[in-house]
Amino acid sequence: MDDTATLVAAAADGDAGAWKELYQRFSGLVWAVARSYLVNAADAQDVCQTTWYRFAEHLTRLRDPARAGSWLASTARHEALRVLRTGGRALPVGDLELLGMDVDERSPELLLLEAEEENERAEREQALWSAFEELPERCRRLLRVLVASPRPSYQEIADGLDMAVGSIGPNRGRCLKRLGVLMNQRGVSDIRG
Repeated sequence: MDDTATLVAAAADGDAGAWKELYQRFSGLVWAVARSYLVNAADAQDVCQTTWYRFAEHLTRLRDPARAGSWLASTARHEALRVLRTGGRALPVGDLELLGMDVDERSPELLLLEAEEENERAEREQALWSAFEELPERCRRLLRVLVASPRPSYQEIADGLDMAVGSIGPNRGRCLKRLGVLMNQRGVSDIRG
């Protein structure tokens, strides 16, 4: 089943496979919209769960089932804004990592090279995130949603971020150009490494 409206109708009739397909198709979009507004991953997860719950509640009453992705994106945005208005919750400090006792058979030289490469990659990533945080909030939101997987349609992005479809491409270009300038200021020209 490829047609969204058909999937919505089947899911409304209790077809678990259709529901799973809808979830797989749009969960990345819902997550990206939630995270574009919320720093705290736990709050974003709550927004995702609420969005899917609301979708299940309204499944049989959607005005345009073919635009289910837009409905989900818009609902995720509204839920995220509700969380922001109510203050969210404190940021978690992180989980403890368990250390394994595996034997590593690589040579000390190889381990050193790998450690240096990992350190360089981590420095590039830190520079990227630091530059990303300097972008205006509208750029950060747009870029986060654009990298959602599976990639949302421009209409879904527009609905999720409350912007005109025709402005997405030009704004994306300006945001990426600004990110490139910020990265160059940090002395990082290749962030793919």
